[in-house]
Amino acid sequence: MDPDYFKSYDMCWGTLGTVRPFSNFNPDRDVLEIQAALEKKDAGTLVRILTNRSNDQRQEVVKTFQEMTQKDLEVALKKALSGEVETLLLDLLMSPLEYEVYRLQQAMAGLGTDEETLLEILCTRSGKQLQEISAAYKQIYKKDLEKELKGETSGDFAKLVVALLNKEDVASSVQRDIQSLLASLNGKKADVEPWINILTSRDSDHLNKVFMGLELESGQAMEELVEKRFSGDLRLGLKVLVECTESPYVYLAKKIATMKSSTVQGIMVSHSEEDLLCIRTAFLKLTGTSLYTALQQKQFKGDYLQALLAICRSED
Repeated sequence: MDPDYFKSYDMCWGTLGTVRPFSNFNPDRDVLEIQAALEKKDAGTLVRILTNRSNDQRQEVVKTFQEMTQKDLEVALKKALSGEVETLLLDLLMSPLEYEVYRLQQAMAGLGTDEETLLEILCTRSGKQLQEISAAYKQIYKKDLEKELKGETSGDFAKLVVALLNKEDVASSVQRDIQSLLASLNGKKADVEPWINILTSRDSDHLNKVFMGLELESGQAMEELVEKRFSGDLRLGLKVLVECTESPYVYLAKKIATMKSSTVQGIMVSHSEEDLLCIRTAFLKLTGTSLYTALQQKQFKGDYLQALLAICRSED
């Protein structure tokens, strides 16, 4: 992988993150501390340093570690650590773009496909971000992301994920879109095409007006319409798309509320420098408990818990 490749892409996708640049940053000093911690297998020190640096600063630490030790920090971490804390710190060493690409690849690796993770990324990222992710996927894995998605999915769900990957806002009339979606529900079996086309090619403000009009005309909530008229993976995909259009932060907060380790870690690392503050706010409203407190009440323990808390940063 060519590290300079990522420098050509805009990584700062947001400003409402919890992890900010460390004000007294000194990569040489960090590397010396990391070296000592690796020798002692001192996970606590590694967590303290790597969760308190911005991603740009972590990339500088990786580069300085290589220069000072002639060793790869990723390899050194794998030798010194194990389990969930190892996985989390390795995730933090990736650039934001590289991490999204890695998560997509992992969602399609091995037997079965993790549709939830595919949908989470495809539904919460803009068309521009997905173009960057597609280009980076080809650079890292030497494979075409669209072809990979087609190979891992089928039928109407495959059409939906490909449309999401290539989404681009198209101007349209709200009333025309409402009528198209209503007409698609007239037959015994709903016509999928307008749903995929409209829901993947309009901006969220436009779609929320369409959803409101459709609910008034049909007398049913969007989630209810999707639940009744579609099935299988397509139903799941449309439900996630509707939720993300209405509020991506509420959707991501619901995902975190499952407290499934891989889900919590994936979203928190992915959004740590972008908009995790917004997700925290949605989580508090949704559950009545701050994310910081909720993490401590679940199965997370030891250094892994401390790493998650450091990324979360504080109570709300």
